[in-house]
Amino acid sequence: MTDGGRIDEALFRPVRSGNAFEDTVGRLLQSVRLGVIPPGGTLPPERELATRLSVSRDTVREAIRALADAGYLEARRGRYGGTFVRDEGPFAEVGGADADLSAAALEDVLALRTILERGAVRAAAARALPAAEREALWSRLQETAASGPRDYRRVDSRLHLTIGELAGVPSLLPLLAENRSLVNSFLDGIPLLPPNLAHSNEQHERIVSAILRGDVRSAEEAMAEHLEGSAALLRGFLS
Repeated sequence: MTDGGRIDEALFRPVRSGNAFEDTVGRLLQSVRLGVIPPGGTLPPERELATRLSVSRDTVREAIRALADAGYLEARRGRYGGTFVRDEGPFAEVGGADADLSAAALEDVLALRTILERGAVRAAAARALPAAEREALWSRLQETAASGPRDYRRVDSRLHLTIGELAGVPSLLPLLAENRSLVNSFLDGIPLLPPNLAHSNEQHERIVSAILRGDVRSAEEAMAEHLEGSAALLRGFLS
């Protein structure tokens, strides 16, 4: 599994032709918010993005310009130039002005998250993972454990998406990515609590360890506990 791998394939799949600009902006923004392209990282070239998203280069260029104007991206010229994700951007605006952050929407997002992520972790733990995938999963775990509050949600998202990738069901990844974006819309409305981050890291280690052991039951139980903790916090702050 290469860096990005099937996760960025899921995010950079062809967009719907009726809303090409909006969908292109959404895909690029999703890749940034979910940590597929981290702060300081570069977007693929315009030609490649146009091919992968099945849109014109003009559409890609307009989408990049809009995200640069909004503070997420910056263009650099020269030998090592390209389009880079800004080290600091308006990452707290995940939900957007039109996001539905109602109690009913929260329950819908959490219910779908439970179905998707418990299924994903079961499938991942049931697979005989090759060495490269095992190393990548452990690396994501260590990255999350070492991150501070500023980067935590990005790398946490990346860890969860990597588990989804290891399920070995490519069509699952777009669903997980979309759901995770919605989850982050709610998470950005509550504070990051150090004791919760420590607890989450402990749960992450239990989840990953169970996957690496091939212990399907323990992996699902650890994931269920982890999701229930996040849900409790969200309901407590937002309900």
